[in-house]
Formats: sequence, structure tokens, C-alpha cells
Amino acid sequence: MVASSPAEPLLQIQDLTTCYGESRILRDVDLQVQGGQMVCLIGRNGVGKTTLLKTIMGLIRPQRGRIQLAGRDLLALPPHRRARAGIGYVPQGREIIPRLTVRDNLRLGLEACPGGLARHDRPDPQVFDLFPVLATMLERRGGDLSGGQQQQLAMARALQGKPRLLLLDEPTEGIQPNVVADIEKAVRRIMAQTGVSMLLVEQHLHFVRQAHTYYAMQKGGIVASGPTADLSQVVINRFLSV
Repeated sequence: MVASSPAEPLLQIQDLTTCYGESRILRDVDLQVQGGQMVCLIGRNGVGKTTLLKTIMGLIRPQRGRIQLAGRDLLALPPHRRARAGIGYVPQGREIIPRLTVRDNLRLGLEACPGGLARHDRPDPQVFDLFPVLATMLERRGGDLSGGQQQQLAMARALQGKPRLLLLDEPTEGIQPNVVADIEKAVRRIMAQTGVSMLLVEQHLHFVRQAHTYYAMQKGGIVASGPTADLSQVVINRFLSV
């Protein structure tokens, strides 16, 4: 009897190295995200977590390595084609457009759909099931929303393109403590209702433990990984800023 091979990862990164000028920021990074799972990337500030997400999205070109989504090589693709291939990105700081309304911020996310705004003009109603507060604020400007509401808008915008993989860079940064739990619930609802996989950069330990797997970074490299159920206090003290 031949043993079945493990399922191919949705995202597979191998030997990824990225530099800024003469400075090497990412060092030989290997990482996987399985379909339907959340993977959390932890590490103290300045170790390369945001650079890794930007490199996956195509905003930074690596010196070498491989990035594959469902077996497709992404390195030659610009960011907009990676979005249409199935990657959604919620950057650190959210980067919504403050002078545009909530409705128009959501419409921008439709550019990631095949055909873009030429074929898709209205926000997907599913985002209002995930983020009910947005349905009541469609004509408000993005800059008038609270930090927690802006984070929900940024996630909803990314979901407009129907991604298979969602990259989230510190979604609870700058959010009031009483709203952090709402963001956690929103992430769980996204996974349950859409089936999207996630690669998440996060510092809140309770949020980290929601993930299936963790990778710890130090000096641009992956130095520890495993199931979050096995995340030890030693690893937390060494790599996670709390």
C-alpha cells in the first residue's frame, strides 16, 4: 500500500532572501500555509515580519527564493496580479483612503477581482454579514471612522477580491483593548464563513494562540516554528513582545 502524500501547501516559501541596499532583511526564509489554516508570524520589532509580507505581496523584490501560491510561481508577477491570483493584503496601519467614503474604499477592493471594476461595481454583501457596522456607514468618510472601524474596513476591502490567502499585518495595533476582542472575532468569522487562509503578524498572545501554527523570526530568519498549542513560555519570552 502506497502512503498518500501530504496536501500541497496553499502558500509555500523557500529560501527567500530580501535586502535593502547592503542590508539583508530576510535570510533564507522557509514557510508554509496550509489551506484553511491560520499561521501566525511572531517576533520583536524590526526582525523582518512586515518585509516578509510585502515580499509575498510583490511590493519588495527578493534577491532569491521562491514564492508559490497553490503551486503557481509568483515571483514574476506584480502586486496587482498577485492580488488577482488570490492574495489579499491588509497592511500595518490599515492604509484606507481617509477622504473616500466607506463605500468607495470597498469598491477599490473590487479591483482585485477578475475584470476589476469593469465587471464588478458593488461591494459583496457578505462583508456586511462579517462587519455589520460598515453597512450603517457607507457614506461616511474613512478618516472619520474609529481605529477599530477602520481595521474592519481594511479587512472588508481586502476580502472584496475573494482571496484564497489573506495577509494581515498587526491588525490589533493601535486598537483600544476593548475592541481587540472584536477584531479577533472578525478574523474567526472570516475563516469560518469564507474558508480563506491567513498569514498573520501579531503581538497579542491571546490572538496568536488562535492560529494553528506559528513561526518565530529573529534577525530576518525563521528560528522556531510549530503548532501554537505547543508554544512554550520560553519561546514567548524570547520572541514575542507582550
